[in-house]
Amino acid sequence: MLRDRMHEAAGLIGSHLDQVLGNLPDVPVVHAMAHATRGGKRLRGFLVIETARLHGIAPEAALWPATAIECLHAYSLVHDDLPCMDDDDLRRGEPTVHIKWDDATAVLTGDALQSLAFELVTADCVGPDDVRATLARTLAIASGAQGMVLGQALDIAAETATTPLTLEQITKLQQGKTGALIAWSAMAGPRMAGADTAPLAAYATALGLAFQIADDILDIEGDAATVGKATGKDTDAGKATFVSLLGLDGAKRRADELVQTACDALSIYGSDADTLRDTAKFVVARKS
Repeated sequence: MLRDRMHEAAGLIGSHLDQVLGNLPDVPVVHAMAHATRGGKRLRGFLVIETARLHGIAPEAALWPATAIECLHAYSLVHDDLPCMDDDDLRRGEPTVHIKWDDATAVLTGDALQSLAFELVTADCVGPDDVRATLARTLAIASGAQGMVLGQALDIAAETATTPLTLEQITKLQQGKTGALIAWSAMAGPRMAGADTAPLAAYATALGLAFQIADDILDIEGDAATVGKATGKDTDAGKATFVSLLGLDGAKRRADELVQTACDALSIYGSDADTLRDTAKFVVARKS
């Protein structure tokens, strides 16, 4: 059931992206945008669609912010892969944008995807003006110097720090770098409906940390062919991670605890939120 729903959502988002990008000029940067947004689990977009469904929002309205968050996420990955950042050659099993094209195209591709995200999230069919304004403002906060970019900056700073990060510091870093966009995605549904965001905020906080712990575990146990990107880089660089601080078994236990916390946060929705509970379990069981 979960895989079917995720596959369906990914297909809808992919088709919508094709349509949107197909209306843009036939130039290399647009081709690179298509390359950067192709594939992946589309977890963030799926969370938008599922939390919208949970609050009675029409799928055709939810598809726009779902596609928007996938563009925003793709922009972050394109820039993160650059030589001045993580310097990765592989993403989702394909050459990264700066490898397939060049650094300048990668920078512009990220810029264009970020702009496109805000164009999509404020489309007329998303909802009334106040809803679209709220979605845009909260997306700006989640993606900027209070959220994802802050997490990225803390991550870069940690590379040259004289002492490894503590567990509290890594948690703060990852709540920005990984968790902020996941949290925005999970709260998109109640925001579109004008409902209380607190239950899904609690769900997303736990889910985001569980997702990052699973990533740290995959960096140790995964292989590049399955994961779709280089593995072992954090260990080789001597970076502090949830695994390095908690140990492999400890990290797995912590991830399981976070999944339970995420599931408990959904009690207000009863069985209607079972798909979101299954999503939390999927996050720590995935192989890529």
